[in-house]
Amino acid sequence: MNTIPSGRSETGGGLRPEERQVCEVWTRVMGYHRPVASFNEGKKGEHYERTFFVEARLSA
Repeated sequence: MNTIPSGRSETGGGLRPEERQVCEVWTRVMGYHRPVASFNEGKKGEHYERTFFVEARLSA
């Protein structure tokens, strides 16, 4: 795979590993927001098992 002068790949345009940064994920727990990284192992497992949904609109 060749790279173009900016350092990005020709195929995907993704970032090089040294250009990436960590994304901190926060969630609302018991009425306040906390970073997921501060959770204990069990709470992290619960967080990653959550399923998200989008409520359908009612047609009027």
